[in-house]
Amino acid sequence: MSERSEASTSPSTDLPFGRLLTAMATAFGEDGSVDLDGTARIAAHLVDHGSDGVVVSGTTGESPTTSVAEDGEILRAVQDAVGHRATVIAGVGTNATAHSVELARQAEKIGVDGVLLVSPYYNKPGQVGLRHHFGSVAEATDLPVMLYDVPGRTATTIELETYEAMRRYDHVTSVKDATGLLSRTAQLVEMGYTVYSGDDANTLGYLAYGGVGLVSVVAHAAGDQLASMIEAWVRGDHAEALRIHTSLVPAFDAVMGVANYGATTAKAALELLGVLDNRRVRGPLVALADDEVAALRAGLAAAGLL
Repeated sequence: MSERSEASTSPSTDLPFGRLLTAMATAFGEDGSVDLDGTARIAAHLVDHGSDGVVVSGTTGESPTTSVAEDGEILRAVQDAVGHRATVIAGVGTNATAHSVELARQAEKIGVDGVLLVSPYYNKPGQVGLRHHFGSVAEATDLPVMLYDVPGRTATTIELETYEAMRRYDHVTSVKDATGLLSRTAQLVEMGYTVYSGDDANTLGYLAYGGVGLVSVVAHAAGDQLASMIEAWVRGDHAEALRIHTSLVPAFDAVMGVANYGATTAKAALELLGVLDNRRVRGPLVALADDEVAALRAGLAAAGLL
């Protein structure tokens, strides 16, 4: 495990989730079933290598393909594996409000640290619909809620008036922002949110505008380095933070710069690192082909990760 500054990276009263969180992959068996042992192994690897916490059953965890029962099993396995030494956040975002409410209630019963709630995808509700959806989930649980804005996947942007309206709930505390609208971070911080970059390559920009950290995919392979980058920024060594960022650009491009990215590249990276012995995904995703794995390997190697 990397040596990190407790003051800058460990969860605290003001920073309950920590600074580096990883949206973790879910492992699957040869028959397509959830591999709980493999999933627990992923969680332990992430916490051993820089992550203050993990987000379970988000997009990288292939949540659109898992059932409520499977989500509960995955969450319990991760909680048992790392819940005593890291924060565990349950992805509960779906495009059906009742489904998200069910997942949030399940997460609270399991006893995790918070929930991640993405905007409903595909059905594109307006801002009134977003406020109804977010409010319904917030009223169904006392767990801290992190809102997730990723218009590239949802086709909807959470507007500032909706963020302002959600401040009526004291436990809607955080935002994972993958809009690329970095300057809005300062406005969200002014409203009282803790803001996390939802894009590895934009992390320094979000930190410059008052963000607190990152919800990462690339941390499957570069957790220690990303944690060190954030720590360097927080202690004021911006040149060192930029140096680390620059060294990781090949990994950012390799993991996030291809059309078939996310769960596919995260699992292939875990296979290259020996954490998993396969890179299985569920349809409609397709595991990386050998040439794609070769490109991923080259990018990780160029970043000094292999």
